[in-house]
Amino acid sequence: MALKNSQYDTIMRQYSRLQHQNRHILDDHIKRAYAEIPELSQLDSQVAEISLKKARILLAKDASAEDFDLSEKLSELGARRAELLRTHGFPEDYLKLPSHCRLCGDTGYVDGKKCSCFKRAEIDLLYTQSNIREILKTENFSHFSFDYYSEDIINPLTGKNARETARDAVKKARLFISQFGSSFENLFLYGETGVGKTFLTHCIAQELLEQAYCVIYFTSFDLFDLLAKNAFNASGETDDLAEHVMDCDLLIIDDLGTELTNSFVSSQLFLCVNERILRKKSTIISTNLTTEQFMERYSERTFSRISSSYNMIKLIGRDIRIQKKLMGGKNL
Repeated sequence: MALKNSQYDTIMRQYSRLQHQNRHILDDHIKRAYAEIPELSQLDSQVAEISLKKARILLAKDASAEDFDLSEKLSELGARRAELLRTHGFPEDYLKLPSHCRLCGDTGYVDGKKCSCFKRAEIDLLYTQSNIREILKTENFSHFSFDYYSEDIINPLTGKNARETARDAVKKARLFISQFGSSFENLFLYGETGVGKTFLTHCIAQELLEQAYCVIYFTSFDLFDLLAKNAFNASGETDDLAEHVMDCDLLIIDDLGTELTNSFVSSQLFLCVNERILRKKSTIISTNLTTEQFMERYSERTFSRISSSYNMIKLIGRDIRIQKKLMGGKNL
């Protein structure tokens, strides 16, 4: 997904601030160097004058011996400049415009293409706007363990135990990631409290954010709170964020069913689910509700839309949070 204009502007403002800081640093360097080495000012004036002459020759397309002589003179002046800086204890690049990125000079672009630092800035911004930046440092696939999933707990519908079920869920999650961007898919994770549904959504979010996809995470309470504010007390900020909810690459709605459900919430859930399906924007929903409870709370219409467009994944097992407390806090 291409950055929204507001996101692009945010990154370019960061580059603008860097360039301003770089210019300020260079001005301070020039002031100090000129004060300690007066000859530098004279040299730089000569360089500027000769460079202007060369530019006029090039514009006139009149390559001549004079142009060669000017180039030689510039080389001599540059060598003298470097010698003066060195003998007075300054680095040779002391009077060059500093930059954090040597590839693009803090412009964000190299030969008209986004620099690697711009792509990193994209990912950092998307992490920040995802709402789960800090938690993804620990909740990701590298910290996922199947040890908390018992081989003694069996799903009677599939005949698979909790560990086999979790392995299937992770396999489906990784397939979802590998095909993201090339195929449209949604996930519906359900099961009892503490069986790893939220952790798995975080794993998926971390992988896709690293690929510079726009991922937004909301608990169901926070999502419907935002949608209510936008519906009843709209502002430019809530309107932009509500639109972003509908258009981001991946929306994660966590703990659906923990919010206070009413007719507004039910209608907004259907609207959100339906609109993102129409736009072919992927969504992951996690809930502790059974499918029967879900239908009772949000209507058969909403569940029908979800069941026909989502890959349903059920996790089973004992509450992992309780197990961690009892066993000393091992990773999931």
